[in-house]
Amino acid sequence: MKIRLGSLEVRLSRYLALWSLVVVVFAMQGCVNDAVNARLWPPLTYLRWSGVQWLTWAGLAPLVFRLGERHPLPFPLPLRALLRHVGYSIGVTLLAMAIGALVSSLFEPTGFGEQLWQFVSKHFATGLLAYWSLLAVQQLLHFQAEKARRELEATRLATELAQSRLQVLKTQLQPHFLFNTLHAIVTLLDEDTLSAEDMLLRLSELLRAFLEDYDGQEIPLRRELELLELYLGIQRRRFRDRLTTRIHVAPDVLDAAVPSLVLQPIVENAIRYGIGQHVGDDCVEIDCRREDGMLCIDVRNHNSTLDERGHAGGHGIGLSNTRLRMRELYGDRASLRLDMMVPRGVACRLRLPFHELDDGLLPEHVPA
Repeated sequence: MKIRLGSLEVRLSRYLALWSLVVVVFAMQGCVNDAVNARLWPPLTYLRWSGVQWLTWAGLAPLVFRLGERHPLPFPLPLRALLRHVGYSIGVTLLAMAIGALVSSLFEPTGFGEQLWQFVSKHFATGLLAYWSLLAVQQLLHFQAEKARRELEATRLATELAQSRLQVLKTQLQPHFLFNTLHAIVTLLDEDTLSAEDMLLRLSELLRAFLEDYDGQEIPLRRELELLELYLGIQRRRFRDRLTTRIHVAPDVLDAAVPSLVLQPIVENAIRYGIGQHVGDDCVEIDCRREDGMLCIDVRNHNSTLDERGHAGGHGIGLSNTRLRMRELYGDRASLRLDMMVPRGVACRLRLPFHELDDGLLPEHVPA
């Protein structure tokens, strides 16, 4: 069985044990006081007197907690709230005096009126102190609970905000990739109808993979590479023998977690600002490995350059959003940078904290 003190629940046995300790302490104090004045009563008499006084407050403590919960004392303390509890303290203390006098009249030869006078004259100030002490405990517990609730709410709101920002960034990437791909298909409709049809089929597979994919912010690297292969197939059709791709993946990183759709904007940026803007052939290489607890992904192309600001022809929304997603997911533990290669080319180096994600949690998908 439990007793409720406002929002706090305490086992009845512990609650009675605490108040019994108070009873014993004040009984000993009364015994010592009377021993000094040479008018000592039997020990059980002191326990009875103290028990009547403090077990009455044990019964009234839930009332004090309820009053404190219904009428809290904010900071800074308004006079009206203070006066309200002054009135409550006098009323509850008088109630405690009346209950104590009624119980004592059952054991003492004097009547209720005499016992009430004895309680008021001896214990009224102590009763007021008991009320305000109980109220202080209730307010302290209330403030602690409110602080914990606000911290939990702040954490929840921060998590929801981060998830919302990640989702917005993710939805920005998908239309960006989709519109660029559709534009590439349109350019081939008059030149090579069969290639345009093949690209449309691959695009439909890729869109279906997007719709059926795991609805999370991270997916295993092997799944990300499957989605990337659909995209690369479209681009190889578009540029034909001008574009070649090479992918090197260490076997121990295939289950590594990566942000979903993280490679498409990086590879798209390499193609767009490489072979897309410069004459000649290009080779896009993707290297995935693990080093010192980090997942290292390098995307290299050999037909682009960096401008004075270190951007591969203009950066684009893809790389900007990729950086923002990584910052939201991993903070300062992840990085993305562009490096110039010799004699020509640009390498995009992606570094992520290594941890694995179970591919079995993902739905079935159709490979490229």
